[in-house]
Amino acid sequence: MHEFVAKALRDRPWQAVTLERPQPLEALPTPALVLDRAAFEANLTSMRDHLAAHGKVARPHAKTHKCPVISHTQMQAGAVGICVAKVGEAVAHAAAGVQQILVTSPVTHPGKIAVLASVARQIDGLDLVVDSIVGAELLRKHWPGDARLGVLLDVDVQMGRTGNHSAESLRRIRETLADEARFHCKGFQHYAGNLMHIASYTERRERSLAAWEQALALTADVFDATPEVITGCGTGTFDIDVAIEQITDLQVGSYIFMDREYVEIEGRDSPTLNAFTPSLSVACTAISAPTEFGVTVDGGFKAFASDSVAPLPLDLPDAKFRFAGDEHGVVLRGKGDQEPLLGRVLSFMVPHCDPTVNLHDVYWVRDADGLVREIWPITARGAVW
Repeated sequence: MHEFVAKALRDRPWQAVTLERPQPLEALPTPALVLDRAAFEANLTSMRDHLAAHGKVARPHAKTHKCPVISHTQMQAGAVGICVAKVGEAVAHAAAGVQQILVTSPVTHPGKIAVLASVARQIDGLDLVVDSIVGAELLRKHWPGDARLGVLLDVDVQMGRTGNHSAESLRRIRETLADEARFHCKGFQHYAGNLMHIASYTERRERSLAAWEQALALTADVFDATPEVITGCGTGTFDIDVAIEQITDLQVGSYIFMDREYVEIEGRDSPTLNAFTPSLSVACTAISAPTEFGVTVDGGFKAFASDSVAPLPLDLPDAKFRFAGDEHGVVLRGKGDQEPLLGRVLSFMVPHCDPTVNLHDVYWVRDADGLVREIWPITARGAVW
């Protein structure tokens, strides 16, 4: 069954599509996921230059965008590879020719191991995190002799999601996969996702640096030599974790898009995180005005994903968005202000970019003149396995 769904992913289109004629926002089938090309490219450049100034590189997380066009763009901008959270995302990106992929979630199913082996035969470098003896033994048992796999130990010091916090266990995992031509243990991953959205920059910095100090102490005696790869971090700590000398690359993801959850945390020298420009929005059409205080748009929970804040209206200062079910949202304004909006296309900053992207089929890429000329398929949409 795993190979069946993998084949379906490999057959999906992934290349950019150029429209016959440029289209304005008003012509799009709403709700539409819109990517501002200029802001997106500026964010790529800003992150690349920031990391280079600190002797680091990016290993961007493709779980954010699920789009091989974007992954290739990130590689061209100097990334050492991409990350994916799931096996399905690895399949979609390998089929699109992305050559360096790290799977950042442990795999403990023989069917997924078989699919990953087929990915490893396709590309130059496939890496996988391992955080248990069970996982290591399953790899030894099921990984074929004609495929090569890079292994990173997954280290956890406080988050409690994946990873191992025992030096002895980490050492045993490494030893289980040692002296094997099939496997190459490169180093370790440490990702403190629980820290990324801490509102206070000072607190976020203190806790992230402390977590890295713990992770480095935990792994000090696990490896026989200095690890080739020490990876982790995220957009919330992009300008904090670069101070850790041992880190080789950062698994930043949301920086290319930004979302309301990230925009509203404190930056190093600003009340909001303004190092990157929001580039992703959802365009919705105002379709009804059933009350005197709001107008209904055609985007609800099936167009926006949120586990905290609501979408932010970008065209209407002081307006607020309220979810009104799966298909609809309500834009709340002053009494009598809603009628002129009917039929108008409105843009909203997404609350949480990763799961919002997973709700859509394509990015409508808008150029500086406001027109859309390209569509980028979200090839790994729904690849949650």
